[in-house]
Amino acid sequence: MSPKQKKPASPFRRVVVKLSGEALAGSDKTGINPEILAAVADEIAHVINMGIEVAVVIGAGNIFRGAMGEALGIDRVTGDHMGMLATVMNSLALKTALKRAGVQSRVMTSIDMKEVAEPYVIERALKHLESGRVVIAAGGTGHPFFTTDTAASLRAVELGADAVFKATRVDGVYTGDPEKDSNARRIDSISFLDVIKNQLRVMDLTAVSLCMENGISIVVFNLFMKGSLGKILSGEKIGTIIS
Repeated sequence: MSPKQKKPASPFRRVVVKLSGEALAGSDKTGINPEILAAVADEIAHVINMGIEVAVVIGAGNIFRGAMGEALGIDRVTGDHMGMLATVMNSLALKTALKRAGVQSRVMTSIDMKEVAEPYVIERALKHLESGRVVIAAGGTGHPFFTTDTAASLRAVELGADAVFKATRVDGVYTGDPEKDSNARRIDSISFLDVIKNQLRVMDLTAVSLCMENGISIVVFNLFMKGSLGKILSGEKIGTIIS
């Protein structure tokens, strides 16, 4: 931690925030909504000002999805590579928004593209985090057949994060789909094994298993409830903790 950073008044020291590409699109479904992008940057800026180190992994569903590749007759490997490139576009957009919010960040890619971003190297990423910069880890894992959820869990393990914060449209894990079932209730905490046993669609099971094996909690929350990320990091009971 650099001398300029505040000591975090939080049980968390370093976290990975996982955003879906669709979240950046909002109701538009595709592309990037500038208001949502700015709101996400403000939330992250608030956390950085708390003295907590933040890495971000963003999906690409707002730009390219596997189903689109199938419709075009594109094979899975090529489609996954296209999705990895799309995550870089989202990451560069977030970097710009963070700069406007007064936060330094670095886009680091698992695929070599030095003219666009830094290569993802664990030691270099750790130095950025310790210096108060946000690390935006783009390009997924760098390999096909793995989701950006798995990439987020992998980066959390590599960087020694305390938790993965999975941003969704709802404020946690529910007993049913809260958008369809009015009787669905939010679960405050749940075990990794129960998530896997019941195949809850929180994150893909590879990502959940990776966090379970390495003792990294997953916090499911609604990023678009203003201030929610900072409140959770301050110890408030918001969202669902998987541990």
